[in-house]
Amino acid sequence: MTLDVSEALDLLRTGEMTIEGRLVDASNTTLYCSLTGDGVTTACVYKPVRGERPLWDFPDGTLAEREVAAYVVSAALGWNVVPPTVLRDGPLGVGMVQLWMEGDDTVDLARLIREDLPPLRRMVLFDAIVNNADRKGGHLIPMAGGHVYGVDHGVSFHQQDKLRTVLWSWAGDLLPDEAVDTLSEFRARLEGDLDRALSALLTRREVAAVRRRVDRLLAERRYPEPSGDWPAIPWPPF
Repeated sequence: MTLDVSEALDLLRTGEMTIEGRLVDASNTTLYCSLTGDGVTTACVYKPVRGERPLWDFPDGTLAEREVAAYVVSAALGWNVVPPTVLRDGPLGVGMVQLWMEGDDTVDLARLIREDLPPLRRMVLFDAIVNNADRKGGHLIPMAGGHVYGVDHGVSFHQQDKLRTVLWSWAGDLLPDEAVDTLSEFRARLEGDLDRALSALLTRREVAAVRRRVDRLLAERRYPEPSGDWPAIPWPPF
């Protein structure tokens, strides 16, 4: 069953969640669940805060909120990078709950990351905005219709430059006018409703860092390049 975004968000927030299994390859507790409400059942991913592994460079217990903040940014840009995602209570306490996307498993991810596709170009800019420190090839979900989702954004929004990604094909290229227009509109919203939404999930300094990163993209009007101060590609890359 296909849900529109508002229906999906309502179900994510209020549906009855049942744990069906665990995604064992994930470094943090990541659970595959069914979600039922108003006669509709769908699948979701649930990452409880209590299952987060401590990291040396991110405050403990903040990864779920960073995942939700990534969805807030994705929705504000209108690029549909991140599947609908909310913060809510669940069987193991408060955590991130995200709509499950059944990707096309016939797509070769190693080949996909080298293709010149609009969804990947948009994802590059999205990752630069949220300062994604872990864009692995395995964090891409190619869909049958050609869209590509990105997942696993818990290590994002750090104040220091930590961008690590397998998507460097366009590094230094000029941004298309459409992207510049979208970034300009996004930057304006950071002075109003979007600022309030992000400030409920991140620190004020982290929100200020989002502004600085968008300002840099608009000033340079080019796709980001590796900084040289941080490994450019996550390990493992898939």
